[in-house]
Amino acid sequence: MNVKHCLAMENERSSSAGKPIRCKAAICRKPGEPLVIEEITVAPPNPHEVRIRIICTSLCQSDVTLWKLKDFPAIFPRILGHEAIGVVESVGDDVDEVNEGDTVIPVFLPECGECKDCTSKKSNLCSKYPMTISPWTLRYETSRFRDLKGEVIYHSVFVSSFSEYTVVDVNNVVKVDPAIPPNRACLLSCGVSTGVGAAWRTANVEAGSTVVIFGLGTIGLAVAEGARLCGATKIIGVDVNPKKFEVGKKVGITDFVNPKECGSTAVSQVINEMTDGGADYSFECVGSAVSLVQDAYACCRKGCGKTIVLGFHKPESQLSLGLLEMLLSGKTLTGCVFGGLKPKRDVPILLQKYMNKELRLDDFVTHEVKLEDINQAFDLLLEGKSLRCVIWMENDKVTPV
Repeated sequence: MNVKHCLAMENERSSSAGKPIRCKAAICRKPGEPLVIEEITVAPPNPHEVRIRIICTSLCQSDVTLWKLKDFPAIFPRILGHEAIGVVESVGDDVDEVNEGDTVIPVFLPECGECKDCTSKKSNLCSKYPMTISPWTLRYETSRFRDLKGEVIYHSVFVSSFSEYTVVDVNNVVKVDPAIPPNRACLLSCGVSTGVGAAWRTANVEAGSTVVIFGLGTIGLAVAEGARLCGATKIIGVDVNPKKFEVGKKVGITDFVNPKECGSTAVSQVINEMTDGGADYSFECVGSAVSLVQDAYACCRKGCGKTIVLGFHKPESQLSLGLLEMLLSGKTLTGCVFGGLKPKRDVPILLQKYMNKELRLDDFVTHEVKLEDINQAFDLLLEGKSLRCVIWMENDKVTPV
């Protein structure tokens, strides 16, 4: 980008600050139906908010889950999307953490930096601004989106990145180095960070340990990448899609189990035999069936094994475990949000690891499309052909209303 273009962009930002912006967005108007590309208006940011010009975004399985939902927390029309990177177009009052022109990653998990949990080393779940699947911005029960008829369009998990412009609370943005390729950096908004963090921060995988991963989608493969970085020597991937096995080798998976090939033998029994009594760490990364959580728990080692649940299950899903079994097994079962990472502290660390060629992100991007072709990204993910499909906005102009 040359100096003349930079100055033009700066003038456009200055002329649009404090005014609504008209732009394109992919809107989910009905559950499970193709997204519709429409022109919308995006209001200026309120105090403690920033308006971001999205450079690119990627499709996460959680977006597909929300897209399909018909009951609460489903709400329509809605702008989905939460893995992204962009440039701050304007800031509201009381924002001093970022400025116009800064490159930022929006993250669905708030971090106020002040509450007991944000200042603790033990938790990444802000108690002042809890993470919810909200249809609004973080601290105001209002929307910044309207269609051209003036009707409200709802937000999604505080980000809504399937829009050329979005408004996000400053507690949900991480300032990053603009030199990092955007189609790699955006992956750390959710999926890859969640998987790597689950191995690194939540499980604290030690060198020489044994890991089993149920589900080799993006999160499961990212767990493998995190376990590899931590020095795990045996990483077992479990998936019914044999094509995932070849991809898994690139991120450190050493052994594979296809449940369809286990016959009458339980998957947990197969893994317990492979690991001489169970894995040190077991990760459930599917979210489609509670039985997989039970399988993951059954194949982690008695006395010290830890099972981490990352799969995004339906709100009504319930888990049943025998209390006596839990007592006598001495195992740990825990949930994990965003890999246990504190976004503002840990995302820059992961990005630096990528720049240092320690963290592998390139293999996670399997497809790239334009915003107008966003429904292709959904098709690819639903057909099991994609890990991450990057969606490019290609919007370098601001259009004030």
